[in-house]
Amino acid sequence: MANWSDPRTSESPFATASARAAAHDAGLRSYMLSVYNYMLSGVLLTGIVALAFGKVGALQAMLFQVVETARGLSLQPTLLGWVVMISPLAIVFAMSFGQNRMSEGTLKALFFAYAGLLGASISTIFVSYTDMSIAQVFFGTAAGFAALSVYGYTTKKDLSGFGTFLIIGLVGLIVASIVNIFLQSGTMSLVISAIGVLIFAGLTAYDTQKIKSIYTYVAGTREEGKVAIMGALNLYLDFINMFLFLLRLFGSSRD
Repeated sequence: MANWSDPRTSESPFATASARAAAHDAGLRSYMLSVYNYMLSGVLLTGIVALAFGKVGALQAMLFQVVETARGLSLQPTLLGWVVMISPLAIVFAMSFGQNRMSEGTLKALFFAYAGLLGASISTIFVSYTDMSIAQVFFGTAAGFAALSVYGYTTKKDLSGFGTFLIIGLVGLIVASIVNIFLQSGTMSLVISAIGVLIFAGLTAYDTQKIKSIYTYVAGTREEGKVAIMGALNLYLDFINMFLFLLRLFGSSRD
């Protein structure tokens, strides 16, 4: 029979549970820190590349050419521009479907390649919008993203059902955006942008909670590093898309 006055028998089970909880919390913090570090590094790389291609004429000419249309002068992609614009989509599919077969190093390289190529693709924002409005929308997006991600990390509410609704909404948003390419409706573009902000704001909280919950299953395994990179990719996409939709709504045109 255990002697409950003996600290070796009374405190050991509780001490072990406490140590395990502390180790789990420390591991979770390290894991989430790596996710945010990857995500922020990707955003920084995208910004630097976008700024370079948006401001340096020689680089911009490699991807876009000025074409006169019925509506005036506009930038149209060159052959290399089309390759650069399509490549990020191919990389995302490769990472999503090849995650289990790829090494952590390969996934990391593809993530940063994606961030760089996307930066070149969206560099035209520096032609379309004023620098001040881009900066204002960027920092506003960063503040909103941080608040939503903190909520997703700390809330006790299960957001999985909410996430399903958001993903369905995202599919509808993509379809509407494709349709509007042919319609060229300014009103529809504004509606799509407003809905897009709401969807990616919700996905930020949802993805953060999902990334946090996955840690329990991958902690201490070889998959932990790869899952952190894929989690960073999800948050990166949430941030970039929310920024672009907000820019369409609140950015000041150079025209």
